[in-house]
Amino acid sequence: MQIGIVGSGSWATALAKILTDNHHSIHWWIRNEKTIVTIQQRKHNPHYLSNAYFNTKLLHLSTSINSVVQACDVIVVAIPSAYVSEAFEQLPTHLLQGKKIISAIKGILPASNELFHTYLQKKFQFPIENYFTLLGPCHAEEVAAEKLSYLTFSGIDTVATELLATYFKTEYINTEINNDVIGVQYAAVLKNIYALGAGIAHGLEYGDNFLSVYIANCANEMSHFLATVTSLKINNIHIANYAASVYLGDLLVTCYSLFSRNRTFGNMIGKGYSVKAAQLELNMVAEGYNATKCVVQINQHYQASIPIISVIYAILWEGLAPDEGFKTIENYLV
Repeated sequence: MQIGIVGSGSWATALAKILTDNHHSIHWWIRNEKTIVTIQQRKHNPHYLSNAYFNTKLLHLSTSINSVVQACDVIVVAIPSAYVSEAFEQLPTHLLQGKKIISAIKGILPASNELFHTYLQKKFQFPIENYFTLLGPCHAEEVAAEKLSYLTFSGIDTVATELLATYFKTEYINTEINNDVIGVQYAAVLKNIYALGAGIAHGLEYGDNFLSVYIANCANEMSHFLATVTSLKINNIHIANYAASVYLGDLLVTCYSLFSRNRTFGNMIGKGYSVKAAQLELNMVAEGYNATKCVVQINQHYQASIPIISVIYAILWEGLAPDEGFKTIENYLV
C-alpha cells in the first residue's frame, strides 16, 4: 500500500514520523522546495518538530500534490482547514477515484462552512465509504518526543478502518476505532473553540475551579450538539461514547495543555490582545477562530443549544469585551 501525506506543518510532520518509524515508505507533498532540500540534506523539517529525524530513504518528497495523489492508494490530509480547498482545487477529479482518504483536519472549511468529506463529495463525487478520519488527544510535540499518545480512526467500513489504523500503531501510539465519522469531525472542531475560551478565561485570571466547571459544561454542550448533528445516521451506523478519548479526551487536553495553540490564542485575547495582534504573535493557525463563526452559522440549521460558543463568537467576531462575555458565561455554568 502506497501512502501519501498532504501538508508539511507540525501535525503532518508528526504523522510522517509515525509512518516512517513503522518502516513505511511515504510520498509527501511539501509546498516549499527549500524545505524539501533541507529535509533531504539534514533529515528533519526545518520549520516544525526539528527534533524529529527521518530515514530519508523512506521519503519521496514533491511540490506537486498531483504527483503525490497519483502515486498513492491512501492519502493522509493534514493541513489547516482554511487551506484545504486551495490545495485540492488543482486536482483533476479523476485522480481521487479508487483512493482512500484519511483526514487529520481539525476544522471546518471556512469558505463553504462544510466538513472535508462534504467538500470531497461535492467536488470529486468522493464516496464517504472511502473516507476515514484520524483524530484524538494527540500533540505533535509529544509524538516527536515519543510520549505515549492515543489516536482514533473512524470510518464506515470497520475492516478497512482497522487495517489503516495498524499502519500507525507504534510503541508510542495506541490506536482505537469507531464508526462516528461525522461526530468525531465536529468534536475536533468544537474542542478548539472551547479551548480558545479556556485560554480567554486564563487570560482573565479565572482560577482552576472555574476552568474545571467551564470545561465540564463545554463537554455537556458538545455532546448535545453532536447528538443533534449526527441524528441522521450514515447507513444506520452511529456508535458514540462522548466520554471517549476522541471526544472528551481531546477536549480536555486542548483546554489544558500549554502545547494548545487555541488555548494560547485565547489567553492572548483574555489579556487584551486584538484578534489581529494575537494572530500575528501566534504565527500559526488557531483553528478555533474561524471554526467559531462556521459553527454559529451551521447551527442556524440545527438549532442546538450552544450558549458558550455563542459568547465566544461574540468576543472574537462582534467585539464583545472578554470580561463581559465571561460574566455572561458564568450564568450558564452549572
